[in-house]
Amino acid sequence: MSKKRILIFDDDTIILEVISIIFEESGYEVEISETSHDIIQKVSEFQPDLILMDNWIPNIGGVEATRLLKGHEEFKHIPVIYITANSDITSLAERAQADDYIAKPFNLDDLEEKVAAYMNA
Repeated sequence: MSKKRILIFDDDTIILEVISIIFEESGYEVEISETSHDIIQKVSEFQPDLILMDNWIPNIGGVEATRLLKGHEEFKHIPVIYITANSDITSLAERAQADDYIAKPFNLDDLEEKVAAYMNA
């Protein structure tokens, strides 16, 4: 059985490192990106089972990147969990058409549970 894949978009290298280590130790294959303008290319190359998307990501931002993905027939089924420190995370996640969201700073257990729920669905 092949590993489940997570693609993480965040411009915070510390968060990327921490989340990568945690999910790799849990048996996932992880790829990271600090920009989102080439989301379609990255998704088509890596074929993730789930995407974690930061709101404040360089170039086009999380909302636009997620909308691009969700507007793409081949990739719209991939769950996107939106991650941001914004107080209006609910409306941002809705605007982005994300499947779920988690507020920064987040509890790693909560994040792992959310990811696992989508991976096992």
